[in-house]
Amino acid sequence: MSLWPHPRKRSQLSIERIITRFKLNSLKGFVSMFLVGTMLSVALAACSGGSNNNSATETPAASNVAANKQNVELTLVSFAVTKAAHEAIIPKFVEKWKQEHNQTVTFKQSYGGSGSQTRAVIDGLEADVVHLALAGDTQKIEKAGLIQPGWEKEVPNNGIVSKSVAALVTRPGNPKGIKTWADLAKDGVKLITADPKTSGVAKWNFLALWNSVVKTGGDEAKATDFVAKVYNNVPVLTKDAREATDTFAKQGQGDALINYENEIVLAQQKGEKVEYIVPDVNISIDNPIAVVDKNVDKHGNREVAEGFVKYLYTPEAQQEFVKLGFRPVDETLAQSKEVTDKYPKIKTLGTVEDFGGWNAIDKKFFAEGGIFDKIQAQKKR
Repeated sequence: MSLWPHPRKRSQLSIERIITRFKLNSLKGFVSMFLVGTMLSVALAACSGGSNNNSATETPAASNVAANKQNVELTLVSFAVTKAAHEAIIPKFVEKWKQEHNQTVTFKQSYGGSGSQTRAVIDGLEADVVHLALAGDTQKIEKAGLIQPGWEKEVPNNGIVSKSVAALVTRPGNPKGIKTWADLAKDGVKLITADPKTSGVAKWNFLALWNSVVKTGGDEAKATDFVAKVYNNVPVLTKDAREATDTFAKQGQGDALINYENEIVLAQQKGEKVEYIVPDVNISIDNPIAVVDKNVDKHGNREVAEGFVKYLYTPEAQQEFVKLGFRPVDETLAQSKEVTDKYPKIKTLGTVEDFGGWNAIDKKFFAEGGIFDKIQAQKKR
């Protein structure tokens, strides 16, 4: 809703102030009232006649502009592994919106590492909707003043629209016998993972390792010791998840790779042979969706942007996420035979909330001088 009165209302308010200055029992007052009436008629006619020509630059009520357009454009900025799902979902949304609103929606799409996408939006990439790997990235855009606080309450499931879990990829035949998180700390095992200081996926990897200890009765001292041993078995920390995968798959380094389950499922669908284990003590990798308030108000397409975000929660859209390797956030779909047959059951699932949220996580583990820095400083050379 606009903070400014409609032009017609502003004209009426101005006229009312003028009227009080004149007395009705004088010729001067009569003439003045005649002039005021003329002014009012002209003002109202001007407002009515020009209302369809207002652009986002002519009126602060820019968020309503798209409602009067036959064609509307949305810019979606997302993390790389969602591309296949969105390319399947978007045509269905476009068709549905056309039927219900008689508007043609076109999409500009941008995919990349969640951290780099976050920085791009903050630096000026005018995303209308962001779908990122972790809520911490969305919160950075919020802190930059582009997203209003409370975005996670605008839609179901605290803004989480897709999710996955962590998986361990091994060499063919699994020659090192890697079956659980604990095996990654053994002597002679080399693990490939990205740097959590530069990669959102790598933060999930770190939390999965830490979670595997605290969810099975270990205290923080044991968790620190275990994670330190694992990272001592990491020959090189790559910049991002894509580079980690290339280091493992193309360069042949390492005995194991931590990756999203959905990426592995998608790779198998493309014909790649991937051997992997999904540990039954795991972390829920939750990916949030949000409307970028400042940009949709500038572009005048809020209604369409919010419509698209809400559509992603429908069973129809969630089904597309499932087909491409994500676990559904829709509980009814999650209990379906298709999903239970496709995805291994997780016995113990940790969440970001268990750690106090992303602000607490970043401060404790990944900030300057945090636990990860201390582990790296003690790492054997």
